[in-house]
Amino acid sequence: MAVSANRLELLQIADAVAREKVIDRSIVLAAMEDAIQKAARSRYGSETEVRAEINPRTGEIRLQRLLQVVEQVENPATEIELTDARDRNPAALLGDFIAEPLPPMDFGRIAAQSAKQVIVQKVREAERDRQYDEFKNRIGEIVNGSVKRVEYGNVIVDLGRGEAIVRRDELIPREVFRNGDRIRAYIYDVRREQRGPQIFLSRTHPQFMAKLFAQEVPEIYDGVIEVKSVARDPGSRAKIAVYSRDSSIDPVGACVGMRGSRVQAVVQELQGEKIDIIPWSPEPATFIVNSLQPAEVAKVVLDDDAERIEVVVPDDQLSQAIGRRGQNVRLASQLTGWDIDILTEQEESERRQKEFAERTQLFVDALNVDEMVGQLLASEGFASVEEVAFVDPQEIASIEGFDEQTAEEIQARAREHLEEIERKLDEERRALGVEDELKTVPGVTMPMLVAFGKAGIKTVEDLADCATDDLVGWSERKNGETVRHPGALGADVLSRTEAEELILAARVVAGWIEPEPEVEEIEGEGEIEDEDEAAG
Repeated sequence: MAVSANRLELLQIADAVAREKVIDRSIVLAAMEDAIQKAARSRYGSETEVRAEINPRTGEIRLQRLLQVVEQVENPATEIELTDARDRNPAALLGDFIAEPLPPMDFGRIAAQSAKQVIVQKVREAERDRQYDEFKNRIGEIVNGSVKRVEYGNVIVDLGRGEAIVRRDELIPREVFRNGDRIRAYIYDVRREQRGPQIFLSRTHPQFMAKLFAQEVPEIYDGVIEVKSVARDPGSRAKIAVYSRDSSIDPVGACVGMRGSRVQAVVQELQGEKIDIIPWSPEPATFIVNSLQPAEVAKVVLDDDAERIEVVVPDDQLSQAIGRRGQNVRLASQLTGWDIDILTEQEESERRQKEFAERTQLFVDALNVDEMVGQLLASEGFASVEEVAFVDPQEIASIEGFDEQTAEEIQARAREHLEEIERKLDEERRALGVEDELKTVPGVTMPMLVAFGKAGIKTVEDLADCATDDLVGWSERKNGETVRHPGALGADVLSRTEAEELILAARVVAGWIEPEPEVEEIEGEGEIEDEDEAAG
């Protein structure tokens, strides 16, 4: 069958548009069909249901009108009676649609212009969808492009098959780009918006540096060396923690390269940003000490629940550990995810002395003893009156200068002191309106009841309705700093696991959930296992 010039031209146009916009040819043909349908409706009436089909091989255009099969025709342009429909198709049923061929039509100037707008719109939408689908799967990659223009400090980048933006705050400080400059950046977000997909690039994102190292260090690209975390002060300084899966490969040396060639390539791309390459360790204390390089560390004290660590450094290392404007410790904190407090050895010594004096005074006041006895208890490691009250009496009696009678007297005074505190707390609890039933929840103490009352938790149902964060608080990162939100009790009173158990216990008492069945040990089971082991 011969293809006419017009039909051939239609297919050539579809092929050319598909190639230029990098979209599927079938999408262009579907857009042309929609355009022809719209033009046909303007001729046959807007209520007419017109279908246009373009043969993708020959370019032949076929127009049809769809008529719905009904019992009685009210609109001849859209409906057909069942008897007439069965003359054309014996299997027709009520509600079906019958296709009626329409004669070919010539487009007028207005119809052609309208069809062109439909095609342009459909092709533009398809192009946007193609761009979005392509770049959304490339989030986390580094791309190269050329600067198209600069608007109010934001850099518009031509990526060849799309346009991206590097916002002013995603550029390295003091970095200047001009039209036509080559630029390398990290895709951190792709959003579908009305004006088309928006591709956001960054040169300050921590992962930009990690990806640059992956390009320069084959061991990272191959997965032998892993980049565990990155912290950056863009344009000034950065820290990167690396770990080698192969014990024979030094991760720091591999990243530095021969005479620093690998790290220097990254430094040049980042406008001279100084980079500290830190060996990662699964031990938090070791990792934190490494992250504070080049400062030396004398001692560390970890608080796992609060994810806080105290680092003691020699007096002459304090400024180096903190860094200019706190940069070194801030980057170390971001790198490790821990809050880091830096103390000098002198400050730590003064603090220990202060804590010792406070504990001594606590025992003097609570137990009504002289200062010497308070100092002896504090120096033996007792930190609270509770420890003194409930420890094995022999531990107190074994202190030099004490005997069993002295130990009994001290413990009696400690318990009496705790009972008095308990009585006062109970009065405060009642005054706050905390119900007695809340005392029946396993794990709840009198100080907790007072804290609950101050936080508005006054019934078992109130406690059962709490989340873990409501009790122990939570932390969030804002502008590179950790902000702590205290809960009703605080993390120093309960761990998150203990808080979860307390809430579950409250839900059991409130009748919201059934208690977990206790697992009973089968009598004689252990004996059988022992016999089997002996026989083996």
